[in-house]
Amino acid sequence: MINTKIKPFNASAFKSGEFVEISEKDVLGKWAVFFFYPADFTFVCPTELGDVADKYAELQSRGVEVFSVSTDTHFTHKAWHDSSETIGKIDYFMVGDQSGNITNNFNVMREGQGLADRATFLIDPEGTIQAMEITAEGIGRDAEDLLRKVKAAQYVAAHPGEVCPAKWKEGEATLAPSLDLVGKI
Repeated sequence: MINTKIKPFNASAFKSGEFVEISEKDVLGKWAVFFFYPADFTFVCPTELGDVADKYAELQSRGVEVFSVSTDTHFTHKAWHDSSETIGKIDYFMVGDQSGNITNNFNVMREGQGLADRATFLIDPEGTIQAMEITAEGIGRDAEDLLRKVKAAQYVAAHPGEVCPAKWKEGEATLAPSLDLVGKI
């Protein structure tokens, strides 16, 4: 999936107290995170979604839009948003994918279950997947690490010929791959 383009989609979403229609056209031209999760009103999912909500302002300041996606409807997302303190702080798109079209486009549909895997995709402004993470049902993701990956991907995009080493943090040294570095790291 890395370095492939996102596929066309249309969906209804809940965002900032309103129902909105979105498509892949809403993703192009900006950085985007697709944050798939199995279901609303569950256990690990709200902890992850709340964690991303806590980083949303910083992601937005970096030109990143967030699209959380489950196979629940946008109506269910609103009900969850209205009934949960944790989910109530979400201002990003909560996408209803009851047809499974988006979830299948990203190859994260659990076969025979109609639920999305716990998966994150970082998309660049051209609509190309730059990073992805998929975890097992019981393993929650970390928005701080997602933010680190966003910063690294944006740095690499802005600095061709440089790469970010393991555990790279913004402002730290990068590498410029060359014959001179072979065997010296």
